[in-house]
Amino acid sequence: MAPPVFETCHVACCANRTPHVVSWGAGGTVAFGTCNSVALYNPQERTVVALLNGHTGRVNAVQWIHRPDCEQHLVSAGSDNRVFVWEAQNDIFIRSAECTGHTAPVSSVDGIYLHESQILVASAASDSTVRLWLCSEDKNAECLQTLSFDSGFMMDVSLALLPGSGVPVLACGGDDSRVHLYVLNHEKALTLQGHEDWVRGLAWTSLGGELLLASCSQDCLIRVWRLCAKSGTNAHTDDDPTIIKMKEDIFEFAVSLETVLAGHENWVYGVHWHPPFYQGEQQQHLSLLSASMDKTMILWAPEEGSGVWVEQVRVGEVGGNTLGFFGCQMSPDGSMIMAHAFHGALHLWCKDQGNEWRPAVVMSGHFNAVQDLSWDPDGEFILSVGSDQTTRLFTPWRKHEGRQLTWHEISRPQIHGYDMQCLAMVGRFQFVSGADEKVLRVFQAPRNFVENFANISGISREKLLLDTANLPEGASTPALGLSNKAVFQGEVLVSSASFYIIASSKFIKPPPEDHLLQNTLWPEVQKLYGHGFEMFCLAADSGGTLVASACKATKMEHASILLWDTSSWRQVQALSYHTLTVTQMAFSPDSQFLLAVSRDRTWSLWKHNSPTSENTERFSLFSHTAKESAVHTRIIWSCDWSPDGTYFATCSRDKKVIVWGRIEAEPTRQCDIKPCSSILDVGDSATAEPIVNSPALCSYLMAVGLECGRIVLYKWTPGLEPGSDWICCGQTDTSQSHCLAVKRLRWRPKAGRAGHGQSDSESSWAQLASASADHSVKIFSVNKQAF
Repeated sequence: MAPPVFETCHVACCANRTPHVVSWGAGGTVAFGTCNSVALYNPQERTVVALLNGHTGRVNAVQWIHRPDCEQHLVSAGSDNRVFVWEAQNDIFIRSAECTGHTAPVSSVDGIYLHESQILVASAASDSTVRLWLCSEDKNAECLQTLSFDSGFMMDVSLALLPGSGVPVLACGGDDSRVHLYVLNHEKALTLQGHEDWVRGLAWTSLGGELLLASCSQDCLIRVWRLCAKSGTNAHTDDDPTIIKMKEDIFEFAVSLETVLAGHENWVYGVHWHPPFYQGEQQQHLSLLSASMDKTMILWAPEEGSGVWVEQVRVGEVGGNTLGFFGCQMSPDGSMIMAHAFHGALHLWCKDQGNEWRPAVVMSGHFNAVQDLSWDPDGEFILSVGSDQTTRLFTPWRKHEGRQLTWHEISRPQIHGYDMQCLAMVGRFQFVSGADEKVLRVFQAPRNFVENFANISGISREKLLLDTANLPEGASTPALGLSNKAVFQGEVLVSSASFYIIASSKFIKPPPEDHLLQNTLWPEVQKLYGHGFEMFCLAADSGGTLVASACKATKMEHASILLWDTSSWRQVQALSYHTLTVTQMAFSPDSQFLLAVSRDRTWSLWKHNSPTSENTERFSLFSHTAKESAVHTRIIWSCDWSPDGTYFATCSRDKKVIVWGRIEAEPTRQCDIKPCSSILDVGDSATAEPIVNSPALCSYLMAVGLECGRIVLYKWTPGLEPGSDWICCGQTDTSQSHCLAVKRLRWRPKAGRAGHGQSDSESSWAQLASASADHSVKIFSVNKQAF
């Protein structure tokens, strides 16, 4: 079998901002919803092992269907009003059943095995109903029962099997501050009262032939209920007011309030038992994990002897400007606990040999659309910007206990107040970013980052070729401010305590989320004013001497490209040609040309002028397409140069990719540049495309990103007959593709794979980074020898 064209070596993403979107399986895999996909994450190897695509709306809830040995089924629910059951077949998850019937987004879901071939699924939606589904081997999903709550909403549902009888029991908690218990195919069994605000989370576990139900609420309290079979020898009597009894033809049981746990200072969103109900009586030590908007998780357990429930462990964040935790999970062996926060970040703690809980390395990513990304000039790390108003830096981690190389976020240089749109690297440790504001901002890496980058990546400080003596120690954002202020070492002793924390943050492994939020900022060194509307795209030349910028525009006067000299950060020229927003720009490899494409369906090419006394303009219009003679009929989204600077390519919403040129070595006057390739129809709106040289010097390798999320690889050979010059080399499969539009594609500027050195075996490899509206950044390795 031929090796795959694309090898996924990194996926950066985070959990959706909903309460029930993370589930930790008995096999050790964490499943969570990220945008419209379900990610399967291995916390031991620290990698995303699979992405399950199928939902057309945000995934709101994910739950493993548990069994003691491992998981074969997973259930997910989304804003597309659908519930999917996923089944593992030959280590690949496929969609085995689809539950359709809800008329509004589904917010919570759970499932249990009834028999070897049947799964019972419960789902709660914003249509004020809870539905029960029976999924069988024939991949059909039958709606067994619909529970209506009039104008009320159920926030969570949880399923278990009644002890002894094996009859399914359903718990629902909602905005009426009550917990409702149902038995399959029967009327409502019980209503449990006591909470004084919305019930946000529910969880079952079994203990000694009885069931325990934990419920958490916005009243900051957790209630534990005991459900047991009623018998004549039961210690409780009929006149005990704490007992609620229910008798049916097939079962008889009683429910009592076991305990009320008070310790959180804000809404409690999630509870998780260890062990959960499916493990039965295999473990005698029972504990309950809870997560709250007060930024803490608490591990509760009954004391030996008295049986009184007490707080054993409390972990969480201190300070910061974020909200708290949406939910919590515990690993099957009880050695790790995880929370997911309001901003999507995963927080992981591991128990060390001294039974102390310490923060551990876990994946991270953007929680909104990723708009742009760029490699550093040496190809050792990636910077990305997104609509979550952050700039993030990812690099390979080499020193981590002998495991395979993994990528991690090690710095968050910019946390902004506007949605980020674009960035451009200017040298190794400096970049310019643009957001939904009229200002460009320039950032310089602090000494703290350079040292941490060397420690984590394994690159020696000498190889960084950077004098860190004059760099600031770190950066901090003042209250109510948008600009990161530099913090120098001499200022630390007389500044606030937060500055001292920043200056002392030395990492030998990727930092946790609370450090990324506060201690990894880069100082802002310059603001650039001149545009009249929100920033849209940026480009920097290969020497880092010029930066080109463009903003949103509906008139020619606003569609000008501004050029900035990086030595003084002054505007040196405005290039006017386009009539609508310039969507992307690219300098040629030798920095002699600037290419721009626009919403007006045309491209323009600007040539660098040799400085003379008569001509002070740095760039002049060299070639362009007019609307009446243009090949593209829709918005041109992307452009790129061939590495030798001979050709350039454009791609458009009209599904066409075209190569233009040939550009002479030293052109002296304007010329009419025409297509030199046949028109490539990629079958969908093309949104991004970079080019690299193929091993054969006579051909070029082009990656094309599509609006559907797929990335396709083409080889183009100049001089061949029209139609035969393009060869499709491969494309991402369903699990590798993005589920929404590809926003940006970038080849690594050097051959080989980041973190693997520069050996001869690496020369045949190329790495491709992609950014997408599905909130993810992906890095693919491509073996060019395969072509």
